[in-house]
Amino acid sequence: MSTPASRRTVLTAALAAAAGGSALSSAAPAAAAAAVPARAGRPRPLVDNRFWNSYTDWRSGAAAGTRAVAGRRPGLVIDTLAGRTEYADPHTGLTTAWEYATWTSPVHRPGVPATEVIASWNARTPSGTWLQTELSGTYTDGTQTPWFVMGRWAAGDEDIRRTSVDDQTDGRSTIWTDTFSVDDPASGLRLASYRLRLTLYRTPGTDLTPTVWRVGAMASDIPDRFTVPASTPRIARELAVPRYSQNVHVGQYPEYDNGGEAWCSPTSSQMIIEYWGRRPSAQELAWVNPAFADPQVCHAARHTFDYQYDGCGNWPFNAAYAATYRDMNAVVTRLESLDQLEALVKAGIPAITSQSFLKEELTGAGYGTSGHLMTVIGFTADGDVIANDPASPSNEAVRRVYKRAEWETIWLRTKRYNASGNVASGTGGVCYLYWPEHPTAAQRKALAALGID
Repeated sequence: MSTPASRRTVLTAALAAAAGGSALSSAAPAAAAAAVPARAGRPRPLVDNRFWNSYTDWRSGAAAGTRAVAGRRPGLVIDTLAGRTEYADPHTGLTTAWEYATWTSPVHRPGVPATEVIASWNARTPSGTWLQTELSGTYTDGTQTPWFVMGRWAAGDEDIRRTSVDDQTDGRSTIWTDTFSVDDPASGLRLASYRLRLTLYRTPGTDLTPTVWRVGAMASDIPDRFTVPASTPRIARELAVPRYSQNVHVGQYPEYDNGGEAWCSPTSSQMIIEYWGRRPSAQELAWVNPAFADPQVCHAARHTFDYQYDGCGNWPFNAAYAATYRDMNAVVTRLESLDQLEALVKAGIPAITSQSFLKEELTGAGYGTSGHLMTVIGFTADGDVIANDPASPSNEAVRRVYKRAEWETIWLRTKRYNASGNVASGTGGVCYLYWPEHPTAAQRKALAALGID
């Protein structure tokens, strides 16, 4: 269930340092919060979602060789080239020539000046193509960030190795695998606005092109908190989501992080992909050892694997994988409350949630973790959380019921104490949401309430 040290362990140390150990500074964040006044009777927003996905959206950006395509599902494709470059793949040792074109979004000023931003995208990348997503922004003091690479991605792994990029910092913010994070939130510094840039690549001399249907980001400023107020149960519903255990795969495919506890994210992704009636074909699964159960979970691990992170836990890569299936949308976001998660489940949308906890903090789990993904599929009549927890010994044991207040705390907090008694990070409500291109009216309303269309 734990995640590789390349992101979570380092981020934990950085957050603890910013918090000054267990003494949390609130004066500077409060000053930044004042820059975004609350609406009458409502607290200021903590999360802002902005995704470009309509024909109008694609035409609103700055294109250099790309073209907006209308139709049932508007997208962005290569039209005329902006240039040609060589890419030295650090994970294969090969240097290859590529043609490319770019699209840069309009400047977006989120409703909350942000300490963190996570980008995600939905695209098709046929063999011979791939894409890169970058982010650049303006801080609240008027200074600029450089362009940060948020991911180099292809659905397959034959042209390039999909990868995050380490060691990106301007001395004020850092990219932790897939997350832009202000280094010292207690200073009051925030990201006031940002742009995203897509670069689409293809094999020279061909008319191949990626097609991007959605790109955007979640920006947030979640206050430091070890606990959250208990919410009042509102619904009782359970969704019929397939159940898969990551532990069925212990020791499988060492090249994709060896199965077992490392596969919580792709296992959760696969559960929800199949909930929506999608799954890989027999031809697509032909590479998997026929002796292995649930080969589609192996397939998900391979196609979410980040070769720099050296694991399957890259959040946007999981969303991008889900969106490779027919007419699927997927984003990485944060929810501000359990009420929002209940509204999604009520509408028929399950969610993949990220949390970390000690064994004694979640009754019935039977384990502790520094980072784990599970799938929330419902709520009991008492308001307790029904989860498909892939950290179970078998598929039959995957369905779990967790106490509401315990689960709410471990998911929504941003700070916690680890087994050594030191301050560590919590994910503050991070989740993945997957849904079909044509949701029901209730599903569309539940997503729109989060600023997602």
